[in-house]
Amino acid sequence: QVQLVESGGGLAQPGGSLRLSCAASGILYTIYTMRWYRQAPGSQRELVASIPRSGSTNYADSVKGRFTISRDNAKNTVYLQMNNLKIEDTAVYYCQADTIPRSYWGQGTQVTVSS
Repeated sequence: QVQLVESGGGLAQPGGSLRLSCAASGILYTIYTMRWYRQAPGSQRELVASIPRSGSTNYADSVKGRFTISRDNAKNTVYLQMNNLKIEDTAVYYCQADTIPRSYWGQGTQVTVSS
């Protein structure tokens, strides 16, 4: 059974840090691009960061310089290091993994930034 399991979410203060992980299991195909999305209450899901199997990463303007995406291909795991967190980073964070023939999604992990 295919699973993408996110972990590492929680409560942080403004200016704090959290590290999200997303481990994929049961996927029989090569995972190409992996992404992190987030969705705040009342808002559409937005792309936060993406990382190909090899090559350069991309970030939303709102997180550039604060978030870093990385991956371990041997472990089929993608990470999101979030530094200097802001209240507006509060959202449910989802990971996505692209394979041929389809994409997979995790169940989401809540990140709350509050003083």
